[in-house]
Amino acid sequence: MSNYRWTICAMLFFATTINYLDRQVLSLTWKDFIVPEFHWTNNDYGNITAVFSIVYAVSMLFAGKFIDWMDTKKGFLWAIGIWSIGACMHAYCGIATSGVITGDWSLSFHGAKENLAKVGDVSLIVSTSVSFFILSRIVLAIGEAGNFPAAIKATAEFFPKKDRGLATSIFNAGATIGALAAPITIPYIAANWGGWEMSFIIIGAVGFLWMGLWIFVYHKPEKHPKVNKAELTYIQQDDIQTQELEKPAKAKPISYGQAFKYKQTWAFAFGKFMTDGVWWFFLFWAPAYLSSVYGIKSSDTEGQLALFVLYLITLLSIIGGWLPTYFVDKKGMNPYAGRMKAMLIFAFFPLLALFAQPLGHISFWIPTIIIGIAGAAHQSWSANIFSTVGDMFPKSAIATITGIGGMAGGIGSFLINKGSGVLFDHAETTNMSFMGFKGIEAGYFIIFSICAVAYLIGWLVMKSLVPKYEPITL
Repeated sequence: MSNYRWTICAMLFFATTINYLDRQVLSLTWKDFIVPEFHWTNNDYGNITAVFSIVYAVSMLFAGKFIDWMDTKKGFLWAIGIWSIGACMHAYCGIATSGVITGDWSLSFHGAKENLAKVGDVSLIVSTSVSFFILSRIVLAIGEAGNFPAAIKATAEFFPKKDRGLATSIFNAGATIGALAAPITIPYIAANWGGWEMSFIIIGAVGFLWMGLWIFVYHKPEKHPKVNKAELTYIQQDDIQTQELEKPAKAKPISYGQAFKYKQTWAFAFGKFMTDGVWWFFLFWAPAYLSSVYGIKSSDTEGQLALFVLYLITLLSIIGGWLPTYFVDKKGMNPYAGRMKAMLIFAFFPLLALFAQPLGHISFWIPTIIIGIAGAAHQSWSANIFSTVGDMFPKSAIATITGIGGMAGGIGSFLINKGSGVLFDHAETTNMSFMGFKGIEAGYFIIFSICAVAYLIGWLVMKSLVPKYEPITL
């Protein structure tokens, strides 16, 4: 049997890596490189990330439908092309801000910095720069919304149900690798290769290289010359069993009206709503957390090492894809039951976030490691909640349902990012007290507490809505 399906999995892994690298550039440059130029507050950054989250959420709803309509190959090309353009657009926000305020539209990054340094109205710089970054973030969000619907659809096309959790955890580990590579590469590029602008351009351009490979690598498994008969039979084993037992008609696309009639859709969407924001909070705010609470900058060696270790720990999420397969193969459970059991196990690990801030006075390494463990638990949870869509719905509906869940997750991410920015500024300016913590530390403790319990709440609601395996036939 050939094993070309793992080549497709590798391509999905690299796409997800690029996806998360592009997201991370702003979080690793805003506090130490961009703030001195544009004078942002936590609330300004929170607004930018919140808009990204809500646009991403809305775009996910349409991206899933777009991928099902355009199909996997072309849909993925459109998605990564748009988000790579959006990533590169960030680099020119300084020039655009300078051009609007001073009338000098010089294409020199350094010249834009010099022009803005002479402007006395700081609030004008803030509002103008934030507007341009939001515009760039909107383009990035629209494109990035297509990554997971396309990747989950490709996984369903190339893997049987029992292997989809493992395949998803592998390509989803690209998020961790992107997060690992980010603190090593992005601050270094920003500090040594021409400023923060070049970090956006260089990282953004990698997506175009991936597009060139995808054109030649991807074809449907039944049409792919590198997929032999034995592998195709293995890939399509679920379809063969279904045809023998039920003899269904050809699969039909699903409308939004149909999708929302199923409790399986609501279960997936609620699970995403409760948990996606946790990961995005860790992704967007971890560098700022280390800088604000412990004075450790992402451009310092210590800060880069801390972020590297944090995301290295999240690679443990590979276990998240293996565990349901173990339950299916060794315990005889159906894929959905095995996945839900694994997700319950993973839901307990984020509770450690309750101790991140209380133990942080001992060493910043304790919250760093705790956040890493919580991140690994999230990625394990994420790989399996994505795979529940393939368990329940036919392939023709997978991207659409994934998009609906992604929209719900984006709304949750919007709420936590916007809320965090407002809370942190309020905590700092009022020296707020909460559970023995003061100032911004009190703000982080509140958000960590919300993150800690989100997964158990999400699991309980999902289990109540879909207590047992109930596949949908269209």
